[in-house]
Amino acid sequence: MKKILPGIVAILILLIAVTSSCTNNLQKEERPQQLEPAVPESVGFSSERLACIDSVVNDYINRECFPGAVALIARHGRIVYHKSFGMRDPAIQDAMQPDDIFRIASMTKALTSVAVMMLYEEGHFLLDDPVSKYIPEFKKPQVLIKLNPDTTYIARPAVREITIRHLLTHTSGIGYPFIHSEIRPLYEKHGIPDGFVITDAILKNAIPALGTLPLLHDPGERYTYGLNTDVLGYFVEVISGQSFDDFLKERLFIPLGMEDACFYLPDEKADRLVPVYASNDQGFEPSDEPLYNYPFTGGKSYFSGGAGISCTILDYARFMQMMVNEGSYNGHQVLGRKTIDLMTMNQVGNLYGDGGFGLGFGLVTDGNKHQILSSVGNYSWGGYFSTTFWMDPQEDLIALFYTQMFPMYYGEIHNKFQVLTYQALIGE
Repeated sequence: MKKILPGIVAILILLIAVTSSCTNNLQKEERPQQLEPAVPESVGFSSERLACIDSVVNDYINRECFPGAVALIARHGRIVYHKSFGMRDPAIQDAMQPDDIFRIASMTKALTSVAVMMLYEEGHFLLDDPVSKYIPEFKKPQVLIKLNPDTTYIARPAVREITIRHLLTHTSGIGYPFIHSEIRPLYEKHGIPDGFVITDAILKNAIPALGTLPLLHDPGERYTYGLNTDVLGYFVEVISGQSFDDFLKERLFIPLGMEDACFYLPDEKADRLVPVYASNDQGFEPSDEPLYNYPFTGGKSYFSGGAGISCTILDYARFMQMMVNEGSYNGHQVLGRKTIDLMTMNQVGNLYGDGGFGLGFGLVTDGNKHQILSSVGNYSWGGYFSTTFWMDPQEDLIALFYTQMFPMYYGEIHNKFQVLTYQALIGE
């Protein structure tokens, strides 16, 4: 009997492994080519527990924290939650709709990063190539020491050149003028936009000009959130020979069925764009900031890879589903699975705090895995106007929460939405 037991145990372990493998393969085989609605229980969610999201979001709206929101959750390629709340325009009692269009701002960065990696897969460049190989103005970068009131400055040579990897990881030393106010006068003098604009600026002028300006620090030295992804948008233009707008449409939006995703909104869709509201002590008020008209007014010529896209929540969910599908969606293989593995591995060591940063995404790693309900390997980002997303490959899960507020409303509701999502996940 003692000789038989180890053999039985080995057989049982093998059967469990095979069953688990078959289950995982079955889930992949059964996953639909496009996102489809489904009963939550069919993919391991509890309808009753998902309903907690409704009560919490409605409570925030009733307390006038924000006027309205849209949320979406999908697992195994099936939508289990897609709802709108509150008002798009409270002044006229215009209810928020699930297919309303939002300015996603910095969530554009993930789209741009994927565009870059598509060209990487085609052999056009290597990640550690210097940017100056493709945009000569970035040759011999300097680091700012002092900026004078008249915008003259003192700088020293950087210890190394900026690479494509530096841009993808925000470690190049390029900043955002609205965050790093010390460089704002210099950027304004040279016509460098903060991101989304309503002028007639174009990447072909702005990005080479940016390449001649000093950096905030040596490339690779630290993480500094900045115009890196705008540079990458122009880099895509240089490599592909297309405008960045056309590249995204042809290579990403049309294949994935992202029907409303665009840099500048057509007139016929303007009534679906959610207004931006400004936070105040009492809750919110309509914003009179002219810049927030950028999706449908102005020059419509600056294709900001870091901030310029507007779309519906379902549009972005299609992009996210492609990522958790190992690069495939709607019959199109957009990226290879090993490329996505690379993009979602920590590329910056400890420069991004306890967590990690990949090629375009913030990551949950062993360093920050116990800070909120999530999974190691979760990758995410958000946008200037309070839109957020995360993808969880372990659970084959995507989730998004959209509001349209400024200053950025990244407070309790976004974190609570993540908690409320995971607490409703009860099965495989």
